[in-house]
Formats: sequence, structure tokens, C-alpha cells
Amino acid sequence: MTYHDPRLARLGGAETRVVPQSVSGRFRRLKWAILALALAVTYGLPMIRWDRGPGRPGQAILFDLEGARVHLFALEIRPQEFYYLTGALVLATLVLILTNALAGRVWCGFFCPQTIWTDLFLLVERRIEGDRRERLRKLDAPLTVRRVGEIVLKHAIWLVVAALTGGAGILYFSDAPTLVVDLVRGTASPVAYGVLLSLTATTYGLAGFAREKMCTFMCPWPRLQGAIWDAEALTVNYRDHRGEPRMSVKKAAAARAADRPAGDCVDCNACVAVCPMGIDIRLGPSIACINCGLCVDACDGTMGKLGRERGLIDFETWTNVERGRRGEARRPARVVRPKTVALTLAILALTGGMVAALTTRAELTLAVMHDRDPVAVALSDGRIRNGFELRIANATGAPTTVEIAVAGAAAATIAPAADPRAEAPSLSVRLGVDETRRLRVGVFGRRDLAGELHFTVTTVDGAHAAAVDRFALP
Repeated sequence: MTYHDPRLARLGGAETRVVPQSVSGRFRRLKWAILALALAVTYGLPMIRWDRGPGRPGQAILFDLEGARVHLFALEIRPQEFYYLTGALVLATLVLILTNALAGRVWCGFFCPQTIWTDLFLLVERRIEGDRRERLRKLDAPLTVRRVGEIVLKHAIWLVVAALTGGAGILYFSDAPTLVVDLVRGTASPVAYGVLLSLTATTYGLAGFAREKMCTFMCPWPRLQGAIWDAEALTVNYRDHRGEPRMSVKKAAAARAADRPAGDCVDCNACVAVCPMGIDIRLGPSIACINCGLCVDACDGTMGKLGRERGLIDFETWTNVERGRRGEARRPARVVRPKTVALTLAILALTGGMVAALTTRAELTLAVMHDRDPVAVALSDGRIRNGFELRIANATGAPTTVEIAVAGAAAATIAPAADPRAEAPSLSVRLGVDETRRLRVGVFGRRDLAGELHFTVTTVDGAHAAAVDRFALP
């Protein structure tokens, strides 16, 4: 099996603009349903409210740049916890690889924002300029007043859709209802308008003009596809053992009457015409194929009209295509195999680890580091002083005062390193929101204090953290 160059699949064998034809069928209906759901989620999620108490953001999903927090319903990610973002990215990568092992680039064909918004732009284009044949005819036709009007209207609607997309993007970074009003009134911040224009331009350019170039040349996933391609995955394939040799209905009937081989493919090129990537899947697997299934709908439509069995082009494993070439019976796709089991276990383990870490995380943390030089100092009054650096992190979501205490086998006192005379059984420190304070302290005690030393920090609201070190002797 080898991948073919998608550029060789253009109609006429030349590098031409891809103008896909509309098609109806089960996969096209599924794509419309996913598109509607994606749009509803994109524009609806920022408007969902979530009560976090007085003075807290009331938006369910909010990337609060000003407050340096990410709010996901009841979950709150703090600045010092952005390693969860790394975990989420690794988890998404594993899910994508598992999806690829099961159904190839099905994410690209059904769920990728580039595909969804390209479908939306194509819908606008078809409504205004007509279907494929009419649009191809208009590409080289001289400009008329009507044609100029169609072009202007199409691009105007594209810009509106792109602006709405950009607007939805920035709603996740500020209180959505308030931001919408500010944007309309012209009182939003310059940053908001700048991001809005940037996202608008990106959507307009990629969905309106880049399209298949984005999915073939700009996105890294097609290149990775060659490395992680799985012959057991259900991908869009052409059953060439059934379709070849290609010939018209009349020629096929004559060939079969003369006991000569004849395939089911009538070379109507419907599969190529509907492909948003402009490839010919009959040439073999392609790195440009996004597994959208539109060629399956087109071929099934042709086979249905001819009264032939559907599935000449279908979601099929490459191993079954090779079995068909050898005249062997088709086998059900193996969903459960070592690769998919290992990926599933990795996903479950990572998900479980992240959930456990999130549910057991502390609102207050304390780390203690003992001074190394000197480890201990003998004072003139016979007592011993040990120096420590305390690192206290406040993740309670509000300013707070913490009480620092220390205890050991015998009585101990504590004082800031900068003011040893302020020796006391405990220290009070004021911490701001998400503040991490490094505090150098001295701990004083008699020689019988040697051994484990327990540090505790407690807030007025009862949040508690502890750490253990040792009290050393000179």
C-alpha cells in the first residue's frame, strides 16, 4: 500500500481549483447535524451562567486573563496549575491517535473546525452561485453586473459569518453578555476588537480560500497520518477488486455476456466531484483524504440508480481490501486489538490521574527547605537556631492571613530571618490572591528539640497545610 499525491487526482490531471459538488446521503446528513451542533455549542457555551458566589465570575466557561484563572463550570484552574493544560493536550493527542486507529482522519472529516466552517462557507457559495457545474462555468465567464453582485454578496456573508465566529471566540475570555453589549456600542477594549479582527480574518481566509490547502499542506496531521496509518482502521477505501475494470453500463453488460471481466465502477467521477479535497480515492489511500464519507454517498447514489450493490466505496479496512483482491471473504473490523487496548488504557490512566489530582488538590500549600550553610548556629544563651526557607502558596481564591507555627519534641519559637527579635510561638503573614510567598525564618530551641520539626500554616477559614523537616544541632 502506498499513498498517492492528491495533486494527481485533480480533474483533467492538472492543478485546478477544487470546486466540490453537493451530495446527499447518510454521511452528508451526519455532517450537517454535527455542523449544527458545533455552531450551537460554539455560540451557546459562553452564555451559560454559573453561580460561584458574590464577586466571582458568573460565566460557566471563562478564560479569565485578568484574574489569571480558567473556570470550567465548578472546576477552577489556577496559574500554578497550568500543568493540567499539558495533561489535557497529551490526553487530546492520545484520543486523536486512538480515533485514527479506529477510523482514520474521521476527526478531520466531521469535527475539525476547519471542515465545519468550510462546509458553512460552501453552503453560502452554493446558495448564491449555484452548484459545481454552474460555478465552474462562472469561473472563466466575463464579469457582468449580476456576477459582480453575486461575488459581493457571497463575500459579504462570508465576512459576517467570520465576524460572528471571531466574536464567539472572544466571548470565552470575558463576561459574554457584557462584552456583546460593549462590542455593539463600540465601548469594548482595543484588545477585544483586535482579537475579533484577527479571528475574523483567519476564519475568512482559511474557510473561504485555503480550504483543502489547509487540510493537506498547512495542517501537520496529514504528515503524521503516514507514520501512524493503521491497516485495520475503518477508512474510506475503494474496493477495486469489485470496481475494476471500469466501463459504462452497456459495455459492462456486453463484456459479462461475452464472459469477460467487468467492474461495477462506471467511471462517472461523482466521487471526485464531491470530494472537498479534490482527490480520486480510486487511486488508493491518500494523505489528503479526510474521511468525510461524501464520496461514499456519491458512489452509493450511483450504484442505487444502476441497481447495483452499494459499498463500492465505503468505510473499510485496508486488510479487507487486500483480502478482496485475493478473492478471500471479508472479515469484521477488529476494534479490539493491542494498539487500541493500549491507547484506551493510557487514556483511562491519564484521565484518572488528572481527576484524582483535581479532586485532592490543596487550597494552601507549604514547602520547607533547610539552610545548608550554616546548618545550625549555637546562640550565647545556650539555645540553637536553625534557618529555613518557607514557600507558602495561597490558592483559596481570595486574600487571606495565614498563621505559621512550628512544633517539635520540645518547645520551639519562630522569627523572621530579617528580624530575629520578633521571636514568637507563631507568625502571621498576609497573602494575596494566588500569591506564593518565600519567607526566610529562624527556629529557636534547646538541644532537646533535635529531631523532626513540624511546620503548619492555617488560614482564618480553616485551610491547612503542613510540612516536616529536621532541627539540627551544630
